[in-house]
Amino acid sequence: MKLYIKNMVCNRCVMVVRNEMEKLNFDVNSVILGEVSLNQELSDEQKKKVSEALEPLGFELIDDKKSRIIEKIKNVIIDLVHHKDSLLQTNLSDLLSAELNHDYSYISNLFSEVEGTTIEKYFIAQKIEKVKELLVYDELSLSEIAYRLNYSSVAYLSNQFKKITGLTPSHFKQIKEVKRQPLDEV
Repeated sequence: MKLYIKNMVCNRCVMVVRNEMEKLNFDVNSVILGEVSLNQELSDEQKKKVSEALEPLGFELIDDKKSRIIEKIKNVIIDLVHHKDSLLQTNLSDLLSAELNHDYSYISNLFSEVEGTTIEKYFIAQKIEKVKELLVYDELSLSEIAYRLNYSSVAYLSNQFKKITGLTPSHFKQIKEVKRQPLDEV
């Protein structure tokens, strides 16, 4: 049985959800972003217990098919941008179609209808959050960041960054009080 969970955005989320499922004594097969695979079927009462355990931690069970697709799109993009830098050269539409086993036009229209933004804008927003993270760490040059995130040039990265944040990357580095957004709120 699979449970679909909203707002899982990182490996720490996976660990927390796995922990909660084990506290409830469920036989967990695997936990990945947005999804828990169990070796047993759950009753409605058990699902309610899972929901009650996860909600205070910021997670939410997803029941309907469309919401599961939207969450899967977000999780694929988050994983791609924040955990697999080298794969950013992949064509996003092809990757999403393959991962979700749906035609890209269907998932693109569904995402836009439900989220009020396009997949591409969501992808760019995630990339900008990754740029912010890398700028705050101050370990890579802007040129290295542009290369890592597959921008065609530093100028293109800088222009996109300014368009989204209102600041240049160098100005962002100088302002310490600018806060990054949690990934599930991007």
